[in-house]
Amino acid sequence: MDSVKVTRLSPETLKLASEMEDQAKEHVHMPTLPQDYPVDRYFNIAPAELSKASLRGKVVLLDIWDYTCVNCIRTLPYIKSWAEKYKDKGLVIIGIHSPEFDFEKNSENLKAAIQRFGLTYPVIADNEYEIWDSLANKYWPAKYLFDKDGILRTTHTGEGQYQEFEAFLQKILLERDSTITLPPLMPIVRSSDKPGSVCYRPTPETYIGYQRNHLGNSEELVPDKITTFRAPANLKPDLLYLDGAWKVAHEFAAPAGKGMSSLLIDYQAKEVNLVVHPQSPSGFRVLVEQDGKPIPTADRGSDVSEEGGKTYISIKEPRMYNVINNSKFGHFLLRITSDDPSFGAYAYTFTTDCRTE
Repeated sequence: MDSVKVTRLSPETLKLASEMEDQAKEHVHMPTLPQDYPVDRYFNIAPAELSKASLRGKVVLLDIWDYTCVNCIRTLPYIKSWAEKYKDKGLVIIGIHSPEFDFEKNSENLKAAIQRFGLTYPVIADNEYEIWDSLANKYWPAKYLFDKDGILRTTHTGEGQYQEFEAFLQKILLERDSTITLPPLMPIVRSSDKPGSVCYRPTPETYIGYQRNHLGNSEELVPDKITTFRAPANLKPDLLYLDGAWKVAHEFAAPAGKGMSSLLIDYQAKEVNLVVHPQSPSGFRVLVEQDGKPIPTADRGSDVSEEGGKTYISIKEPRMYNVINNSKFGHFLLRITSDDPSFGAYAYTFTTDCRTE
């Protein structure tokens, strides 16, 4: 590459960019983006603007994400910042929404999520995984950066390395146009994003439907049939237990009896999130308790409220709900209780806490 084109980058930025160079893949071209989906599967863009002719000469970042994936959500501040900072410098960011759950294929659900997160860059609903498969992708989230010639220059999966990726992005933009003025790199948003952070091991993501779950209960799970479960007095760490009558479907479980039914998990994390799709249009509440008590104010997630000395989540729309935000990483027992058959619970996700040494 012509050395004149990289003199605008500081030595520190070039060093950061070099860490992304290792992820480069030679002679991989950007896939042709579909323009024949139903119109309600394109957001913030017209299908014609996705043609090869329209994107020719642009640096294109394809961001594969899912709107209930906590790791994807945690990348959005960076993606949104890059979209705004570099939109007039030759960059086009396109969010490729590849849904993990069937309800996320609903255009209205995705539209609401795009508005809630404040995404102004283009998004395509990749409901059949056409774009996902064309990239041989396996992960959420995943970023694919193509240069002005449509060649894949680097990839990144999961969270982290945000400044390294942005530094490499600046390098690719300078290859396209060496006269542009580049802004400073975006500051790190969270302590866990800092290089050298040492993070605690959280409880793994836990699915509730029978497709991918592993219950701690001794009772046999009969798919799509009502089963009465009894959680034991002593729970094994990191295992999901059901208590009461539940109907466990392919992707989710829902209360199925006349009494109260609970989800219990002995977990370790700083934050806990729960993906819920209400099965009816009317809203409802579910009771939330930690270590057998209402959640203390300091440990409540953003979707938890208190009434009459009890703590609840109000379920109104299909999305990820932030249940717990502990003041510090620790080991806790979480119980969520409902008697509403509309409570379709899909998955728990747990986030860690980190320290920089």
